Amino acid sequence: MAFKPANNIQDLQYFGEFGGVNPSISDSSTYTFLSAKTMFDTFEGNADGCYLYSRHSTPSNLYLGEALAAMEGTETANVSASGMGAITPVIMQLCSAGDHIISSRTIYGGTYAFLKNFTPKFNIETSFVDITKLNIVENAINKNTKIIYCESVSNPLLEVADIRGLAELAKKYNLKLIVDNTFSPLSISPAVLGADIVIHSLTKFINGSSDTVGGVVCGTQNFIDELRNVNDGASMLMGSTMDSLRAASILKNLRTLHIRMQQHSKNGMYLAKKFEADGLKTVYPGLKSHPSHKLFKSMMNEAYGFGGMLTIDVGSLEKANELMELMQNRNLGYLAVSLGFYKTLFSAPGSSTSSEIPENEQKEIGLSNGLIRFSIGLDADIERTYKMMRKCMEELNIINSKKEIDLV
Repeated sequence: MAFKPANNIQDLQYFGEFGGVNPSISDSSTYTFLSAKTMFDTFEGNADGCYLYSRHSTPSNLYLGEALAAMEGTETANVSASGMGAITPVIMQLCSAGDHIISSRTIYGGTYAFLKNFTPKFNIETSFVDITKLNIVENAINKNTKIIYCESVSNPLLEVADIRGLAELAKKYNLKLIVDNTFSPLSISPAVLGADIVIHSLTKFINGSSDTVGGVVCGTQNFIDELRNVNDGASMLMGSTMDSLRAASILKNLRTLHIRMQQHSKNGMYLAKKFEADGLKTVYPGLKSHPSHKLFKSMMNEAYGFGGMLTIDVGSLEKANELMELMQNRNLGYLAVSLGFYKTLFSAPGSSTSSEIPENEQKEIGLSNGLIRFSIGLDADIERTYKMMRKCMEELNIINSKKEIDLV
């Protein structure tokens, strides 16, 4: 039977302390015990259902974690105060001095900076490769390799990882496959395809309202227990704890994710087809011109489409900035980083979200100065949006005017 992630979220039913349809929020930093022995047992991890201190866990965080685990099809999950607060503990938990990581060459700038600049302090080295070529990935594996790290759909170039193929490699060489699924929640289910650990920045599509940051690690009960261990758990000891109020807020927003992703994808597909027809260099996994279009289709949960992220290349950073400023002035969206908002967000990743990657490496991976990354919003009238965007592009001579298009 086909995996249906939204059904798993829908089937969860939590009751508040007084019968509320939303679970009660635990607004405490510390918890009391009726006996000293129970406190000791809780410290040792031997008292299920008991809470000690909110850096360890809270009921609100556990509710959200279990909902996200259900969505991804994993045994359990651990939420954190940011996406990087999910990514960094996982890597530090799995790697020791002398270990080696294979990472996609195109990943979120913060993740790149952590692997490139920070982990070498602990003698952990990373090889950045073209993750779309399995032979290159396999050739990069050595006796010290512990992790293959990738994003389902990469930031910002929208390269698509062959998760099944990477999972087979990971299993063959006894490695852990970690997949950041931030760009494609519901559309792709990495754990079902063989990934060992699935990560999200909850800040983006899952929360969907650009009012908080958060992260999650979805995996086996054993691995999540290791992350939470009071003695040597990286999530526990690095302290990136989500606030209970934020966890409760994200859980409420998660319930509408399936509706939002369908609209993001519908709008993304519409604009991508129009932009490509206008002669713009357009990258979107739903386009047949995308080199991994068939791969994405083979992995996707079809109801949720190809996602809300697309890029166009307008030739230069100057043109990109002019266009983004003009679109913002016309109320078409915001010149802002991040993604998953109800309104379209656009940025030039080479000078923003991927600025941690040196310019020479940006050129090597094909990240040009004129690239604009769009997070397409929930616009009710996407045809109107397109006409207004096209008008902006015509005014800046990015595309030629078409008199037959009604731009009123």
